[in-house]
Amino acid sequence: MFISFEGIDGCGKSTQARLLAEALLAEGRTVHLTREPGGSPGAEEIRRLLVEGRADRWSPETECLLFTAARRDHVERLIRPALAAGESVVTDRFADSTRVYQGAARADLAATVDALHALMIGVEPDRTFVLDMDPAEALARGTARGGSEDRFEGMGLPFQTRLREGFLALAAAHPARIRVIDATGTADAVAARIRAVL
Repeated sequence: MFISFEGIDGCGKSTQARLLAEALLAEGRTVHLTREPGGSPGAEEIRRLLVEGRADRWSPETECLLFTAARRDHVERLIRPALAAGESVVTDRFADSTRVYQGAARADLAATVDALHALMIGVEPDRTFVLDMDPAEALARGTARGGSEDRFEGMGLPFQTRLREGFLALAAAHPARIRVIDATGTADAVAARIRAVL
């Protein structure tokens, strides 16, 4: 299985990806828990360029190219080999983040994002979970986390609101693959909702 977690910054994707990977491991599966941008050595180097620094560091077009480069390395070095070996991959973000962040919320680049994905990536998760919650609450969570990886949180609440709208629209357009999960409540409660759907 190839499973991705998506949603706005601070909605709990990393926690839920980890909890699901741990649960699948406990069932005896071989599972790779990974993240984007990142997940392979080259992609982790690109990650620093994307998630640190000023909000205006890159144009949406440049971000799209950087994310695609990182994703290509991730797919080549981890995702495709794991799936070919019959193993499972759980990732904290994948292509849907680029579709929403650069394709809709930052700019109108949906056609560019889709063309690059078809040309360079060519794989979709079997199931995608969009964790949905109030953008103000998620932004407060993300800001409280601290650290240097806060470039997108620095774009403010209106941007997070556009992201939420984008993820919900994407889920509506791809109901066979994407499930929207209520991300409010305890981590265990959210994990139970995910397992029920999976």
